[in-house]
Amino acid sequence: MPEKIVRARLDDESRMALRLMVRMGMTESEAVRTALVEAAAARSTDEALRAECERLMADPEQAAHTMRIRHEMDELLPPWPE
Repeated sequence: MPEKIVRARLDDESRMALRLMVRMGMTESEAVRTALVEAAAARSTDEALRAECERLMADPEQAAHTMRIRHEMDELLPPWPE
């Protein structure tokens, strides 16, 4: 598979993250590829969780059940310190 070359201007935070990954033994290319794959996986997970929550909360019975459990758990917890 042909490789694609990507150029990017890094801000300070990105530059520090890249430096950390390189210090951990990765090349710059490995670090960038790893970061892109991990970011995509995290976004996919967030999206899947959001969709599942929306699906569950769209069901009135499920939403009521979830709220009952939440209230029961709140009653078991000690009061929050002020």
